[in-house]
Amino acid sequence: MKYLEQILVALRQTHLIRGIKGFKGGYVIARPADKISFQEIIDALDITILGDADTGGAEDTSLLKATVQECLWDQMTAYLRQFCSSITLQDMMDRYRNSIPQDEAFMYYI
Repeated sequence: MKYLEQILVALRQTHLIRGIKGFKGGYVIARPADKISFQEIIDALDITILGDADTGGAEDTSLLKATVQECLWDQMTAYLRQFCSSITLQDMMDRYRNSIPQDEAFMYYI
């Protein structure tokens, strides 16, 4: 399956987008952009992106791994999840619109 199709399938399975069949069909977001968090998008595309850290799998490092997991990765993951949950798709769209010159337009085709 092509990469873009994999992304669309993942987003559709999590009900972030919906397909429109027929002539001029395609995909649209399933909810208003201000109701979709960046965290939902991350979770839909890769549930391990903010998951547990891998310290290499060495058996003798179990205490080190647990300490690093608890002191660093768990706290960092919680912070990143909270931060990503506070940003909406609308926020990202607004930031993008404010960052481009006024004479440039969005490209709605691939």
